[in-house]
Amino acid sequence: MKVLVVGANGQVGQHLVRLLSENNDHSVRALVRQEEQLDYFKGIGAEAVLADLEGSVEGLAEAAKGCDAVVFTAGSGGSTGSDKTLLIDLDGAVKTIEAAEKSGINRFIMVSALQAHNRENWNEQIKPYYVAKHYADKALEASSLTYTIIRPGGLLNEPGSGKIEAAENLKRGTISRDDVASCIMAALDEEHTFNRSFDVISGEVPIKDALKRI
Repeated sequence: MKVLVVGANGQVGQHLVRLLSENNDHSVRALVRQEEQLDYFKGIGAEAVLADLEGSVEGLAEAAKGCDAVVFTAGSGGSTGSDKTLLIDLDGAVKTIEAAEKSGINRFIMVSALQAHNRENWNEQIKPYYVAKHYADKALEASSLTYTIIRPGGLLNEPGSGKIEAAENLKRGTISRDDVASCIMAALDEEHTFNRSFDVISGEVPIKDALKRI
């Protein structure tokens, strides 16, 4: 399966590109928006393509051509304002969904945020981010795509344990970016995750087993 990673230069994206490039069952195409990022991924032996989430659906569809699945792990980042959150985390995600449909790609994995589906549990300090995630997820659920929505807890920069807790509703928790990437890769062809959304945090169950128990 050839996987387009949107937001490949982000921290989760970089972990995922590395995992996919080392996996015999998949190949990867990194989607980035800056020339130097393109050169980096080509330099490590990964296929890479230049496109902008603030550009056209047609441009994104062209970048996705020939892929079998799309993973959306892009984000505007904590240092930007609500305008960029709207343009990247919401509209960029929706345009990527439309581009996947336009390109004939059926499989789509969205990296969302813990409890994005429950307004009552949104963090007030980053509420615009949760609003964007909530409605991007709804757009994916309403699409024709075979989707999986992964809602990770607080993201940590530490080595992954390979063990998680995954369920439709979880209390607050954290998870390493490494484990999120491993969870995405495991979900790609795990049919039990098809057309499902779930929260995920660090836990005691091996990732593949946890995904089968959701």
